[in-house]
Amino acid sequence: MRFVVDTNILFSYFKDDSFGRKMIFHPSFELFSPKFALSEIQKDSDLIMKKCKLSRNEFDLLIDSLSEVVKFIPKKVYSASLDDAEHLCPDIDDVDFFALCLNMNAPLWSNDKLLKSQEKIKVLSTKDIIECFF
Repeated sequence: MRFVVDTNILFSYFKDDSFGRKMIFHPSFELFSPKFALSEIQKDSDLIMKKCKLSRNEFDLLIDSLSEVVKFIPKKVYSASLDDAEHLCPDIDDVDFFALCLNMNAPLWSNDKLLKSQEKIKVLSTKDIIECFF
């Protein structure tokens, strides 16, 4: 199953005991995210390391492994869908995720409840995915 993965799910990857980390490696999942999400993670690296009690080396290793299982897609690939996504997305910060979903015809994996307030893009929380696949 293909999913576009929101930043909040990617952040959970850094928690040692997170179920999200285990799910990201599920062999049936093919995961995608806008390339800028990787930049957001790097920008917030100090906060992530502090909250997750990681050294810089551990963080860097986790970023490398995350990049192996999530395909980070450049904006030029989904830019044609941005206008539609802007009209659809209830949160301006998540327009790129919606555009990538439209471009790939894939659901969004996100724990942001606000994103479920529209009906065009299927938004699944971690709980939804557990209930559907496990």
